[in-house]
Amino acid sequence: MSADGAAVVLAAGLGTRMKSARPKVLHELGGRPLLSWAVEAAQQAVEDGRVVVVIGAEAQAPAKELVGARAALALQEDRLGTGHALLQARDVASGAALILVTSADMPLLRPETLRSLIDSQRRATGPMTLLTTRADSQRGFGRIVRNGSGDVVAIVEEAHATPEQRQIREVNAGAYCFCAEWLWSALPDLPLSPKGEYYLTDLVEKAVAAGMSVAVVTTDDPDEVIGINTREHLAEAEAALRGRINRQWMLAGVTLQDPASTYIGPQVTLGADTLVLPNTHLEGNTTIGRGCRLGPGTILRDSRLGDGCRVEASVLEGAELDEDVEIGPFAHLRPGAHLMRGVHMGNFGEVKDSTLGPGTKMGHFSYIGDAEIGAEVNIGAGTITCNYDGEKKNPTTIDDGAFIGSDTMLVAPVRVGKRARTGAGAVVTKNVADDTLAVGMPARAIRKLKARDAD
Repeated sequence: MSADGAAVVLAAGLGTRMKSARPKVLHELGGRPLLSWAVEAAQQAVEDGRVVVVIGAEAQAPAKELVGARAALALQEDRLGTGHALLQARDVASGAALILVTSADMPLLRPETLRSLIDSQRRATGPMTLLTTRADSQRGFGRIVRNGSGDVVAIVEEAHATPEQRQIREVNAGAYCFCAEWLWSALPDLPLSPKGEYYLTDLVEKAVAAGMSVAVVTTDDPDEVIGINTREHLAEAEAALRGRINRQWMLAGVTLQDPASTYIGPQVTLGADTLVLPNTHLEGNTTIGRGCRLGPGTILRDSRLGDGCRVEASVLEGAELDEDVEIGPFAHLRPGAHLMRGVHMGNFGEVKDSTLGPGTKMGHFSYIGDAEIGAEVNIGAGTITCNYDGEKKNPTTIDDGAFIGSDTMLVAPVRVGKRARTGAGAVVTKNVADDTLAVGMPARAIRKLKARDAD
């Protein structure tokens, strides 16, 4: 849609059935607030048009922080129904010829579906187009009432429907596109419902009474119109979103051994020929290269993996792996960890704010923090960088080809030189020169290494 259109996202509902102190639209789906999903879909649908969010007072501050410059906010101080809510956006959306209306509690509506509403209304002779679907479980949606000619004549809310009307399978999905001029003139004249609210759906009867037709777009995807009113609904939407994302990646050449137990976030990207094993969670801004093997039982969050990496039963947070890195099982990479090409990190190891150079091996039961590790270094079992002195973090440097014996304590700040070695159980408090063996507690240099010792 060009600048002739605007989108309004209705987000002022109290959401009392969520049984939560948090406003409903701020509950998360796939790691993102419901409101974020709705705003993003509306943005994509109207392209360079405006987006307005109608919000309640209790959610105004967090919503402003969430949407930022992506949308303007309009406050609905009194909850007087959906028609009243939309009217609060009139001033902010003024000047637009078409108004797209969606709800923040319908987070799975696709931008393509919303654009189809816009395209339909552009072609329509009447003042509005509405989205419908056919469902066996109506979940409180209003029923679409048609006349003998098949024309839409009304939307009846479930609470006011007759037993016969409740048998209607076509339901209102809660998304619309209006001719703006007609909409803003019709909204103030909506009748007050028995509940004391002004229903947006009453615009259908208003248009029909004036001799105008109402256009319809139908979606065949039941998942797309899952409305969130309870935590049960939220769980249903999570399952639907997971299925949608997983299908996308399988079609793109990624193997999911058990899609039902695989969780891939909406911002994650994966390369072809990657294998994801059961009980694996890929979250946040995570990027996976080609030909990787992930899991089982692995969590990757805000991390980047190059091609050919293998991560088994481990947790990576804010980590970066170059190509052909092997991790796990039961390893933990914390923010700032960078493992370069060909690094091997075995079970029960932890790395944070450190770089491990190409080909370095860190077998098991070790902690590396605030360190720069060179290429082809061997880090023995139980190695610890003692990086915190009670006031600040201190750096450790281990140069290329060094061999760190089991249970070595590296008391930072400290440097171990090229091809140097530490004996098992050494407590290194002073720098170790190149090609030198250091042993003891505290460690002391006992001799220079011969060439064959350093190999």
